[in-house]
Amino acid sequence: MQKALNERIGVFTDQMDEEARTKWILNYTRAMTQELAELTDSVPWKWWAKYQKFDEQNARVEVVDLLHFLISMAQVLGMSADDVFQAYVKKNEVNFKRQDTGYAAKDHDDSRHI
Repeated sequence: MQKALNERIGVFTDQMDEEARTKWILNYTRAMTQELAELTDSVPWKWWAKYQKFDEQNARVEVVDLLHFLISMAQVLGMSADDVFQAYVKKNEVNFKRQDTGYAAKDHDDSRHI
């Protein structure tokens, strides 16, 4: 679905050279930064302001917006949905191992297999 939406907008993630991939990774990263800011604004984070309310519906929409851009970024990197899932599973295992061992020191090699 995201591939079809991107192509309708004129972004063909499977036809990008390195320069275009770099550009679109940056574009999607910036877009995700904005969506995170919008998500932040959905929760009452201003401790000094009493007028704020938690907007759960908008928070859900912003999470989905983030997902759209994240999927697009994965596609730019040549990752399929299965690739993303498998990488998630492997990284989750690494994170559990880190917690089991106290994660007292950074191991720069523990994620190289992902």
